[in-house]
This record gives sequence, structure tokens and C-alpha cells, in this order.
Amino acid sequence: MTDKQNAIAYWKKNVKYLVILLTIWFVVSFGAGILFKDELNTIKMGGFKLGFWFAQQGSIYVFVILIFVYIRLMNKLDKKYGFDE
Repeated sequence: MTDKQNAIAYWKKNVKYLVILLTIWFVVSFGAGILFKDELNTIKMGGFKLGFWFAQQGSIYVFVILIFVYIRLMNKLDKKYGFDE
């Protein structure tokens, strides 16, 4: 592949990862915290209703985990396309 084709393929894969990870975060934060809170509130976690927990804490934890997943995916992608240090 040429450098330009390599860069385009790298960028497409990067955008794909971003869309997937941000979709997961949206589903967890908006879906679990707002849309499905009534169903989740029937479950208790640490003395709090699970819907409340997702709205207050869960989406933040998931976001931090997704940051580490993104770092790992990008390190692999960098090595695959030769952009690593």
C-alpha cells in the first residue's frame, strides 16, 4: 500500500472504533440512566437502585473503561499500520 492508502485505511479504522465506543457509552449513559431506569430500579446495587447508580456513577465508570479500551485498540492499530514509535 502507498502511504496515502495506508493513512486512509488507518483513519477509517480509527473512526470505526470511535463510533462503536461512543455508541456503547451513549447506550450506557442515556439508555441505562434515563430510558431503562424504571426497569433497572427494580435491582439494587450497594443499597441504591441500579437505574440511579447508572445515571450517577455507572456511565462515568464505563467511560473511563472505554478510554482504556480505546488506548489498547489504538496501540494495536498504530503497530499494524506502522505509526507506532
